[in-house]
Amino acid sequence: MNLESLRGQVAIVGVGHAGLGAAHGYTEMEILAQAAARAVADAGMSMSDIDGLATCSSSATMWSMPVAEYLGLRPRYIEATMLGGSSFVAHLLPSVMALVAGQCDAVLVCYGSTQKTATFGRQAGVKARALLDPQPFEQPYEPISPITSYALAAARHMHEYGTTRRHLAEVAVAARQWAQLNPEAAMRDPLTIDDVLGARMVSDPLSVRDCCLVTDGAGAYVMVRADRARDLPQPPVYVLGSATAVWNRQISSMADLTVTAAAESGQRAFDMAGLSVADVDVVELYDAFTINTLLFLEDLGFCGKGEGGSFVQDGGIAPGGRLPVNTNGGGLSCVHPGMYGIFLIIEAVRQLRAQAGNRQVPGAEIALVHGNGGTLSSQSTALLGGPSTR
Repeated sequence: MNLESLRGQVAIVGVGHAGLGAAHGYTEMEILAQAAARAVADAGMSMSDIDGLATCSSSATMWSMPVAEYLGLRPRYIEATMLGGSSFVAHLLPSVMALVAGQCDAVLVCYGSTQKTATFGRQAGVKARALLDPQPFEQPYEPISPITSYALAAARHMHEYGTTRRHLAEVAVAARQWAQLNPEAAMRDPLTIDDVLGARMVSDPLSVRDCCLVTDGAGAYVMVRADRARDLPQPPVYVLGSATAVWNRQISSMADLTVTAAAESGQRAFDMAGLSVADVDVVELYDAFTINTLLFLEDLGFCGKGEGGSFVQDGGIAPGGRLPVNTNGGGLSCVHPGMYGIFLIIEAVRQLRAQAGNRQVPGAEIALVHGNGGTLSSQSTALLGGPSTR
């Protein structure tokens, strides 16, 4: 078995979400279960068909076990690797391998968070995270985590390449324009470049409009082998390529603040899929902050290093632009419940099924999904293909 032989052998056949924006009193486990039930039903299956589980949480170290218990599962395959927001993209490849090897027959990938409405002591939460996720070169200085790290990367990009706050604002405005086409998005009010530039500064050079939302939300998707996918009700979305790379945890350990491990994960995913950037019709990037989008467009090869600002300028990634990016509104305007990666997959699947409503990208057959975790730490890239691409 080699990676190229896994291309298209597994398909995503069901997606679902719940509690977007606010969970209205439900717990994170309850909205996770709602999203899981919807994904399984979307696949034309029942929970008793699920014998593989991939999940993780920033609030519990052994999260997969209570999830299996709550959903009534006895999985033959469990994937609980926690890489931050990229986790649910990173879960793709090991799940593909488990399915192809026959370890299981149907994998449920799921996540839920009530980050917005849950109440907890801020200082206690900060101290707990410090123990669970030590960052010895940074914690003594008490940075505003994670935004301080992303602001540092943005400032360095500006210094090296002449990137401006207006370029960053283009990312936020494009995301909002896509969100205005999405009835499920949390933020749909008009947003202009001047609105972003005039917004309250949080960590120079990033304003509040350069930062992702804080919301509740849960998402799930179901994967099966390709031969089984053909008999299920939804158009199959094939996993064509998948790769994950980690070069650092702390921003202070990056060799170059303007180059992320997406440069590695992206190339390996493209190699597995046998594709290039020219083949990609729609792109879903983890936009926790506006600088992320510029860095990932560069590192994944859609433009040269330092050219991200000019690439997004004048609506380059907005509806009607040169490249459709974050078509649901992204973490900046749609939803961001602590870890956003699973919603990248859900939106890509909808686009490739031609089920995205007013924001549908015409003729979309290949989608690139890219997840980010930590502070530009873990990077995971996937190439997904519609029914005609296998």
